Amino acid sequence: MREQSQFRLLGQRRFAPFFGVQFLGALNDNVFKQALVLLLAYQGVAYTTLSTDVLQNLAQALFVLPFFLFSATAGQLADKYEKSKLIQITVAIELAVMALGAAGFMLHSLPLLFAALFLGGLQSALFGPVKYAILPQQLQSSELVGGNGLVETGTSIAILLGMVLGGWLIAQGEWGVTAVALVTMGLSALGLLLARFIPHSPAPDPGLRINWNPLTETLRNFRFMRQKRTVFLSVLGISWFWFYGSMFITQFPNLSKDVLAGNTEVVTLLLIVFSVGIGAGSLLCEKLSGHKIEIGLVPFGSIGLTVFGVDLYFALAAHIGHGPVGWREFVMDAGHWRILADLALIGVFGGFYIVPLYALIQSRSDEAHRSRTIAGNNILNALFMVAAALLAIALFSAGMTIPQILLVTALLNAAVAVYIYTLVPEFLMRFIVWLLIHTVYRLDKSGLEHIPGRGPAVLVCNHVSFVDALIIAAACRRPIRFVMDHRIFRIPVLSFVFRTSGCIPIAPAREDAAMLERAYDEIAKALEAGDLVGIFPEGRITDNGELHPFRSGIRRIVERTPVPVVPLALRGLWGSFFSRKDGAAMTRPWRARPLARIALAAAAPVPPQQVTPEGLQAQVLALRGDWK
Repeated sequence: MREQSQFRLLGQRRFAPFFGVQFLGALNDNVFKQALVLLLAYQGVAYTTLSTDVLQNLAQALFVLPFFLFSATAGQLADKYEKSKLIQITVAIELAVMALGAAGFMLHSLPLLFAALFLGGLQSALFGPVKYAILPQQLQSSELVGGNGLVETGTSIAILLGMVLGGWLIAQGEWGVTAVALVTMGLSALGLLLARFIPHSPAPDPGLRINWNPLTETLRNFRFMRQKRTVFLSVLGISWFWFYGSMFITQFPNLSKDVLAGNTEVVTLLLIVFSVGIGAGSLLCEKLSGHKIEIGLVPFGSIGLTVFGVDLYFALAAHIGHGPVGWREFVMDAGHWRILADLALIGVFGGFYIVPLYALIQSRSDEAHRSRTIAGNNILNALFMVAAALLAIALFSAGMTIPQILLVTALLNAAVAVYIYTLVPEFLMRFIVWLLIHTVYRLDKSGLEHIPGRGPAVLVCNHVSFVDALIIAAACRRPIRFVMDHRIFRIPVLSFVFRTSGCIPIAPAREDAAMLERAYDEIAKALEAGDLVGIFPEGRITDNGELHPFRSGIRRIVERTPVPVVPLALRGLWGSFFSRKDGAAMTRPWRARPLARIALAAAAPVPPQQVTPEGLQAQVLALRGDWK
């Protein structure tokens, strides 16, 4: 299938109505919340005798509380019932909530406004599991990263527009309050109309019995997540990002006022730069990942979050305030460009970090309880945001400044990243593979649609260099269990990558007959489990650029486990730093040409009953052609 831009999804019914609904919902939430926050900050005395500090924290608690109380139930509902109807119901609830909020604004009733805020949190908790669980049902696996990138970008833009619009409207006096009421209800009505066009998305577990106890169901959701280690640690990674983002965004108002000597316009500017950065990073994920779920971007993103978070601290330390300024004066001062660049790049690398993690959870969690897994993720997200607030309070109490708190957060990010990648080396392995393809080589791909999207198959390829397996792994959307010579398997540094990706070491019978038999047993187990297995039938790396005869091992493999065999051919690697041209590999550093062009081609699968070493060799040679 030809790879296309993610933006085409915006013109297709299977994605566009849902995207519109989630965009309008995020926009609406933030128009209402920002209007309420500013109303309490500047006109709170007209509503209550409580202090503005108490009101602000109470408002935040009322919005977050439903995520703890109702997310577990929301996950069960999303697994039990058809999702397009659930979305229509949740948007109808949103309309009722905004009507209640409108009444609160018009009647100057704080209880009504707080009730609307609490119910708005309930509606968001109900919508969250459906929002992310519907994407794998409507999108192909090659579209998940692009779809999630569009959703994250749309959400960032909607949050930003909602905060700006809500803040501007509430500042317009009495008619502004009326306008907030009308706008929020109008956005909900438009979302309800769009929701009717979302395609049918069948329930994965219609026989599920609802457990209404939020505590026991939350614990069960956590057990679902822990069944797959990579999924659970991805959820922790997402929750950490919410912690990191919350620590930064929460400080923006006082960062602008107390450190940058800016007015409210500068706060908005910081939010715009940060949000646009996240949107840009989210959209770039599809291009950088090659239309597949590339978890190698996650370490790349975490590196950027730390590097530019630390640099922001030094940029703030070098700042010299010149009195209260607006956004125009702030931007015109070249001394502020580094600060803005750091915030933008933190957002970009945040997009690189978060989008693959969401796509990974959607693709690897069990379909029968995917929504409950996402509900558990939402609960953890809320817990981490509360933890971020508590840590900020503790650091302020310890006498730290805002720049110092941001520095601590950036350094904590590095420690958390190292911990997660130690627990799941697959992330780091994919990062190394991704770097290889995006710094050392430029990879052209053709015919890779012949590699089955699911089910077992054997991939056979010519063996040109020490990085052949890494290049094939980077090009293929599915994980591959490579079979390789035990000596290559033990090469320092590369051995980490090979072990982590589940490679199977093999040796000739004359060297280690027991290892040979273990390798064939492991290959059979992998194919019976539905995995892809990659082999290099020549049995060695070429030392003259030509194909050596294919050995009979491939026949033995398909006789024991009859599966299709896909011929592959690598081109352009002969004479590279990792090849054996003119002597030992990796001994001639001048051969390492940055972004050298190479290619990987695939042919149609060969049925197992037609597999012969000679026939496969002829096909691989024809695929390779004269370009070695």
